[in-house]
Amino acid sequence: MAEFVADLERATRTGAGQTRIDQVDLTEAAAAAARCAATGRDGDVGAVAARMGGAAAAMTALDLPPGVVEPVSWAGFGALIPVVSGSPGAGASVVAAAITDLLQLAGRCVLLIDAADPARSGLAAAAEAEGPWTSPLTPDLSLRYSWRGQALLARLESTLPVITPGMVPAPPQWLPEVDPLHVTVVDVGHDGWRAAASPLAGAGGWLRLGTPAQRPLLVVRPTRPSLRHAEQVLARLEPWVNVGAATYPYQLVVVGAKRWPAGVVGAAGRRLEPMTETAVFLPHDDDVLVAGVTPELLPDRLLDALAPLLTRWNLLPPPASRSRKAPR
Repeated sequence: MAEFVADLERATRTGAGQTRIDQVDLTEAAAAAARCAATGRDGDVGAVAARMGGAAAAMTALDLPPGVVEPVSWAGFGALIPVVSGSPGAGASVVAAAITDLLQLAGRCVLLIDAADPARSGLAAAAEAEGPWTSPLTPDLSLRYSWRGQALLARLESTLPVITPGMVPAPPQWLPEVDPLHVTVVDVGHDGWRAAASPLAGAGGWLRLGTPAQRPLLVVRPTRPSLRHAEQVLARLEPWVNVGAATYPYQLVVVGAKRWPAGVVGAAGRRLEPMTETAVFLPHDDDVLVAGVTPELLPDRLLDALAPLLTRWNLLPPPASRSRKAPR
């Protein structure tokens, strides 16, 4: 079995050509091709691995401009808010959807980007129907644009068995022809720890230092394990921040509580601890816990919890004016 997987990794490298792809992408591509063999799907699994390597290489090449430590331009995105998960199941998709819903109800033109593998996305059911507008990237990767209420939702589609973090397109590839675009909210997906490993390519590209400065959010649960995970996300990002290639999360968001439970903040490390003092809390909601993000706009109590933050950022009028019956 080990030799079979090694052969698939070699096929993945062959598909990538001269472009060096991340070891995680290499491993995930080989594992996905091996699963195809085990289930009898896609007879030539070596070709599947090669196609996945080619897709990752194509996106990596787009993500590596000559000046890798020079700030990139975020000018076309409006106010850019990447949402990064600090731990597995933290609720980053709920936060991204809540920000999007709050802004669209205030009349802002919002683009919501779902950068996750569709099979593992928390926004998989966020649109009422799949939109007809697609933008091909490679023979195996494309973007599809749909509507979530009045907000535009962009997500990945692929004929491949899995989308690895390195296959996520460079940020400029996601921009639709929308003018004006007031705010772009990005559900980074792919595990914050993995995304923070390299903000120069793939899913981590949304954390590149740029102008005007984006405002990344780090999402956690009100638990000690979640804070320990989040500390490691910041630790992985730290070397990139120190060389001027990436930016730290701007704000900590805690999902599932109104305040810190006793004894939890003590689990925060030196990087995360200062952020706990100004954390924004998203209260528990039974319906969202059970159903996740659906085509319906999220409950007012979740939106209200984020309104003060967006008002401070001058993205909402004070007080926020929202109407759930506003026409698209």
